[in-house]
Amino acid sequence: MQKCYYEVLSVSKDADGSTIKKAYRKLAMKYHPDRNPDDKAAEESFKECTEAYEVLSDLQKRKIYDTYGHEGLKSSGYQGPSNFEDMFSGLGDLFGDLFGGGRGRSRRNGPQPGNDLRYDIEITFMEAVHGLAKEVAINKRDTCWTCEGSGCRPGHKRQTCPSCNGRGQVIRSQGFFQVSSTCPQCHGEGEIVTEPCGDCNGSGLVEKSKKVSLKIPAGVDTGAQMRLRGEGEGGRRGGPTGDLYVVIHVQEHEFFKRDRQTIYCEFPVSMVQAALGCKVDVPTIHGKKKLSIPAGSQSGERFTLKKEGVPSLRGGVRGDMIVQLQVKTPTNLCDEQKKVLENFDELCQKHGQHKENEGFFSKLFHEVLGKKES
Repeated sequence: MQKCYYEVLSVSKDADGSTIKKAYRKLAMKYHPDRNPDDKAAEESFKECTEAYEVLSDLQKRKIYDTYGHEGLKSSGYQGPSNFEDMFSGLGDLFGDLFGGGRGRSRRNGPQPGNDLRYDIEITFMEAVHGLAKEVAINKRDTCWTCEGSGCRPGHKRQTCPSCNGRGQVIRSQGFFQVSSTCPQCHGEGEIVTEPCGDCNGSGLVEKSKKVSLKIPAGVDTGAQMRLRGEGEGGRRGGPTGDLYVVIHVQEHEFFKRDRQTIYCEFPVSMVQAALGCKVDVPTIHGKKKLSIPAGSQSGERFTLKKEGVPSLRGGVRGDMIVQLQVKTPTNLCDEQKKVLENFDELCQKHGQHKENEGFFSKLFHEVLGKKES
């Protein structure tokens, strides 16, 4: 007993054409013989859902089926899809989307747009934050001027492929079905070049080097992309040129670090400068800026220089710069320097400036020893 076509596709009896097509696409992808080689159950399921779709997608067949069922279809002369070739010829648009058949010829024989190209460029840290303009040489395949992208010698035309008779597909047997695949001679185009152009050897494209002007805006970072319309590979048979995508890679800087619009740096000061306070010239990405360091500043303290960071790509508003102090301990001291520091240490003890540290370590040792004893 034949199954109900609506049940086969898992749709309701009032389902519209779009719903039926969507349901069939899902089942066809699941059970297609190319995805299930030597699977007889999958072959039967594919044939079953294809027959259901062929009936329910045809208004006249569907009306007969809804009124008289399977017997009504048989009485009207419908025998179902006899083989895989019939399925492709009747459902070309659908299978063109799913498996590369059907509509391939009409699409490939028309104007073919050129491929998009990618160009990776490395720029310095400063070029990225300030922007730059430069020319780069791009090697690409451009439309052949001699044949205008047709691939044929002037005065000649492309001919129908003798292997597939212009279909772009050849049929091969696979179990119960006949499976359609891309023609190996014309590569699915349905036509071949019998008199190739001497300049492009029939491809319709020629190798070319071209200089392209790049205007990289201030504020770009690694991974940013620029799209240059019409600077990609040339089209064929009157198709438009593709686009060029420029991918930016930014070199690291030895002093500055960046997080989006914020610039970070570590700035070294002497122990004396940190203790007494001072004003220093700090390098920024926009030039030197004065920074006031208050007396008693500690290593690791941060100071913010407003609007000394990277400009925004969207509005040009600058981010900030964060300066982190790095207090340097003096090394290779001479005897006189050592004596001065020893005197300084004695003065610190005299004024009780070591008590804070002593209290800290005393508390720490107490906590550690207390835990061990417990």
